[in-house]
Amino acid sequence: MKKVTFITLALAAGVALSTPTAFARRDDYGRYEVRYDWATVIDVDPIVERTRRPVTRDVCYDQPVDRYEPGYTARRDHTGSTLLGAVIGGALGNQVGKGDGRKAATIAGAVIGGAVGNNASHRRGDYYETSGGYVRDYETRCRQETAWRGGRDVVGYEVTYRYRGDIFHTTMDHHPGNRLRVRVDRGVTPAE
Repeated sequence: MKKVTFITLALAAGVALSTPTAFARRDDYGRYEVRYDWATVIDVDPIVERTRRPVTRDVCYDQPVDRYEPGYTARRDHTGSTLLGAVIGGALGNQVGKGDGRKAATIAGAVIGGAVGNNASHRRGDYYETSGGYVRDYETRCRQETAWRGGRDVVGYEVTYRYRGDIFHTTMDHHPGNRLRVRVDRGVTPAE
């Protein structure tokens, strides 16, 4: 009977020591003391989620465009104005003179009229559209395209650590490294 009692007591002590309260200390008022220590990290497994996210990019290309390009030429032909002035001047000179003077008046009128017509055409710098056409040009145009990219993102870590011979598990948002700072009170938890 003594053997059974001793084994039972040993089992009960082992269970009591493995519970979290085995690490706790009480102060003079019966409250659990909080202390910090270091635990050894045994295993770290990443928690991975598959993701799909849109990736938008601009796709640009050169679009051919036909545009009309007018051509302008300066028209400075003074011949018509000079001839018209000479004819009008000659006709007026012919009206003025008599006999041999009529020929001289006609010639003088034609010369003076031609000079006036030529001078008038110099002051009037008219431009006339004489040519033009369509020209092939290119414009850069862009549009947005969205492609879906798949990936695997690490969203956390399953951490297994040992403190004073006991094994604990927790989930963390970062990799803890080889050691983990723990808070020891009624239990053993990772310290923030």
